[in-house]
Amino acid sequence: MKAVVFAYHNMGIVGLEALKKNGYEIIAVFTHEDDPAETCWFTSVRNWAQEHHIKVFCPEHLNTPEWIQIISSLAPDVIFSFYYRRLVSQEILNIASSGAFNLHGSLLPAYRGRCPVNWALIKGEEKTGVTLHYMTEKPDAGDIVCQQVVFIDFADTALILYNKLYEAAGSVLGKALPGIKSGTNPRIPQDMSLASYLGGRTPEDGRINWHWSAIKIYNLIRAVTLPYPGAFTFSPDGRKIIIWWALPEDEMNRPKDLPGTAAIEQESVFIYAAEGRVKLLDIECMGKRMTGYLIFEFFQDKKGIILPS
Repeated sequence: MKAVVFAYHNMGIVGLEALKKNGYEIIAVFTHEDDPAETCWFTSVRNWAQEHHIKVFCPEHLNTPEWIQIISSLAPDVIFSFYYRRLVSQEILNIASSGAFNLHGSLLPAYRGRCPVNWALIKGEEKTGVTLHYMTEKPDAGDIVCQQVVFIDFADTALILYNKLYEAAGSVLGKALPGIKSGTNPRIPQDMSLASYLGGRTPEDGRINWHWSAIKIYNLIRAVTLPYPGAFTFSPDGRKIIIWWALPEDEMNRPKDLPGTAAIEQESVFIYAAEGRVKLLDIECMGKRMTGYLIFEFFQDKKGIILPS
C-alpha cells in the first residue's frame, strides 16, 4: 500500500518506523523546516527520509494548486499525518483512495488542537493517551480507529510524558495498520458532547500567577520546563526569574502570606500562592542557573518581597 506521510517531531519518526515495519511503501514525506527560534530537541524527519532514500518536501504553504497536483500525481492509496503542524486541506485528503489518518496525542475527543501534552499537564489530568483517527476538514474530529490510555504520574514533565506517548503510539499503530491495509479497521464516531479544544501556546503563556493554587502553579511548571521555555515570574525590580522546577506544599495549618511572598526556612526558599506554597528547586535569572544553596543566596536579602503576578 502506497503512503504519503506528513510528519514532524519524534512522533513523526515513530509513525514512519511503524509504517515500514508493517510493509507500507512510503512514496513521499512532507515535513517542516526547523524554526530557528525554537529549541529542536526532537529528531529530524527530513534526515530520516533522506537516510531511507525517500522523497522529502518542506513546503511553506501546503494547500496550493501546485502541491495538490504533486500529491495527486503520486497517487497514494493512503495518507498519514504524524504531528504535522499545518492543516491538510480536504482536497488533499480526498486524493487517498483508502482514506487519511492522523495520530493525535490525547484521548480524543478531549484535547483537540495544539499542544495536547502540555495542556493535559497544565489541567492536572491523571491520564491522557494516543488516538489514531480519520482525518476530516475539521481538526481532530474524525472517527477513531484505535486509541490507548497513558497514565500521568505526579512528577511527569512534558518530556517524560512524551516518552510514554511514543511507546503508546507504537502500540496503537501496530494494532491499527494491518486493518487499514486490509480495509477492516473500525470506525468509531467521536462523542461531540465530550469534545474539548485548546489552542497553541507561546512562551509568554508560561507566566506564573501567584494568585493560583500551589498545585496549579506546579502543573504549569512541569508542563513547560525544559526542553520548553519554562514557567517564569519577575522580581520586584523587573528581573525575569525562570522556575525550572519546584514542588508544591499545602501549608494548610500555617498563616497565609500574600500570594507571591518569598519565605526562607533553613536555607530553603518558598513562594506563597493563594493556596499553599511552592518550594524552589531549580531557577534561572539573567542567564545564571541556580539550585540548592545558590537559590538561598539569591533570595537571602529578599525575604518578604512579593513577586508580581
